[in-house]
Amino acid sequence: MFDSLSPQPPDKIIQLIQLFRDDPREQKIDLGVGVYRDASGTTPIMKAVKQAEKILLEQEITKTYTALAGAPEYHEAMIGLVLGDSVPIDRIAAAHTTGGSGAVRMAFEIARLSNPTSTVWIPKPSWPSHQSILNFIGMRSDGYSYFDFESKVTDFDQMMGDLQKAVRGDSIVLHGCCHNPTGADLNFQQWQELVEFIISKGLNPIIDLAYQGFGDGLEEDVRATRMVATKCPETLIAASCSKNFGIYRERTGILIASTQDTATQTKMQGILAHLNRQSISFPPDHGARIVSTILTDSELTQIWRDELTHIRHNLIAIRSSLSSELQKVTGSDRFGFLQSHKGMFSLLGCDSEHVLRMRDEHGVYLVGDGRINVAGLSQESIPYMAQAMVASGM
Repeated sequence: MFDSLSPQPPDKIIQLIQLFRDDPREQKIDLGVGVYRDASGTTPIMKAVKQAEKILLEQEITKTYTALAGAPEYHEAMIGLVLGDSVPIDRIAAAHTTGGSGAVRMAFEIARLSNPTSTVWIPKPSWPSHQSILNFIGMRSDGYSYFDFESKVTDFDQMMGDLQKAVRGDSIVLHGCCHNPTGADLNFQQWQELVEFIISKGLNPIIDLAYQGFGDGLEEDVRATRMVATKCPETLIAASCSKNFGIYRERTGILIASTQDTATQTKMQGILAHLNRQSISFPPDHGARIVSTILTDSELTQIWRDELTHIRHNLIAIRSSLSSELQKVTGSDRFGFLQSHKGMFSLLGCDSEHVLRMRDEHGVYLVGDGRINVAGLSQESIPYMAQAMVASGM
């Protein structure tokens, strides 16, 4: 049986992590892997998470299975965080998934079950796993323009032009905030125009929400998502707790389905439970308990909000410092776009030759398309980074 299997291509980011670890140079910078790091290079455990775990340790009385779709209190807490009261609760179905990736996979499975011949439209560029998952499950996909590689901002006109080819019943993947890999987001007026277009074309929005709280703030980052869910008859939202709670290895995500009515909500809730049963059966519970404990305790919620605000402000400060340093060493404003991008990532727009020179000559590791994780930088490493970029011909 094994002889008939074909080897699969290695994950490029995982390869990059190993190359970085094997590099013996003392001065090196990892800007590839998509995790938040503090100034010491550590991905810290939040104080709110530590305190929530202490509460769980003291109060938890069983390790039996939870429900197929996950604990209702986790659903309620996350629905409140993502949607607030924008959609009536009796029209919302939800399932705890294994991270945001599991939520995306489940959303694509629903699109396939609903209409196997439809097309899922994804932005160009996008998180690589979007295309990878669609290919793996045999779902038809196409791309729409999103980013202007010259100006380093969204290309909304071209985006809307490309989406004219979408037909009723197709799905469209949207990044709720802090677009990965570009860091460039639509403004709210563009979101409003896009929603009207989606409704008129009969498209199904699938929102990937991995970085709530990393852009403009917890509420600000879901303003567009809430508008989509409010105006569109049906919306799927794949949300992750990995980044904003810092619980990457707990694999805590959720798929939220905003439906047209209570009858559809009941049906959808059963489908979400069924999909979990076919893959992971019962979802892991520890991360979900951490999140629901934090979000249902006002003191812990405030501690968590303060920590998340600190993270967001640190990312903004790093962007500003890197942009200023590059302006100083280049004598131009061509990297000014870094300050307007949001979240952990920016796409520098450099080619593979520049990426290789950065790695080989300066020990600066970034993804082959020129995406950098700004959280991999510190105020101390920014001058070295700027010099390496200039020396590499960027």
